[in-house]
Amino acid sequence: MKYIIGLIPIAAGFLLDAAIGDPYSLPHPIRLIGTLIAKLEKFVRIHFSKHLRTGGVFLSLTVLFASTVVPLGILLLCYRINIFAGIIAETIMVFYLIAAKCLKDESMKVYSAIQNSDTEGARKAVSMIVGRDTDVLDRKGIIKAAVETVAENTSDGVTAPLLYIGAGGASAGFLYKAVNTMDSMIGYKNEKYGEIGYFSAKLDDVLNYIPSRLTALIMIFSARILSYDSKSAYRIWKRDRRKHASPNSAQTESVCAGALGIQLAGDAYYFGKLHKKEYIGDPVREVENEDIKRANKLMYTSAIITLLIACGIRAVMIWGIFG
Repeated sequence: MKYIIGLIPIAAGFLLDAAIGDPYSLPHPIRLIGTLIAKLEKFVRIHFSKHLRTGGVFLSLTVLFASTVVPLGILLLCYRINIFAGIIAETIMVFYLIAAKCLKDESMKVYSAIQNSDTEGARKAVSMIVGRDTDVLDRKGIIKAAVETVAENTSDGVTAPLLYIGAGGASAGFLYKAVNTMDSMIGYKNEKYGEIGYFSAKLDDVLNYIPSRLTALIMIFSARILSYDSKSAYRIWKRDRRKHASPNSAQTESVCAGALGIQLAGDAYYFGKLHKKEYIGDPVREVENEDIKRANKLMYTSAIITLLIACGIRAVMIWGIFG
């Protein structure tokens, strides 16, 4: 019975996300973490102005401490009250940590705009889910950007949090999301963030190293289930998985490119500056709008498989603790 009870928050949180997604009208803990990061960045730039890299370490450790200890304290208190209060609290936390439906919904806004020949609307929609400059993107570039962000965030937003939750509960999931959020906000390799975001960017690389590679393998298996080109998915992954400045980002992008038979990545503009990037995948065919749907199917299939793995990890952890 204790094994089943321990698995309820992961499964219920996942299903809750699949059903309703992130409620935009309610306060979101990840946005609160983002607010903390922004305030600490201002503090560091004032008080560590001559030692921004050291200040970045202070920022990262402070955010990690707050993001982990607060949810852990809430969980311990709720489980101390009774098991049902603990399950409800952890279910809600897991729900907030997984972004599968949000990722699907936001990318499908791009799909819908393209279907309606609303290129400007598609640019605006894709600008909400990518970090690059979108005003220079044509129709093909917009679709590619949407597919790439679904592929990359399959790990960052869905499978990696599930794996950390499975290994250490919701508080471990918040630790991961805190690092991921810091990387997305200050982890850029440019003049403004190169020093202050150095530590958080490296920490993100470390925490994503195993999840990104495991997710790539799961995606290859998912491609087979979906009757996509799993052989090309594996081949392109082996060949192109390192074609990115990050050691992790191309892991899942390469699988998606191979599975769909399209070419992703290439040069992109960030903050008005052109960044030269290698292509990922082979242009077996032109990118088309339906690829956004296909990428989402690949994401959800991989998410379900990862959920089962995370539940297995959780069961092992419970057995190890309680026997």
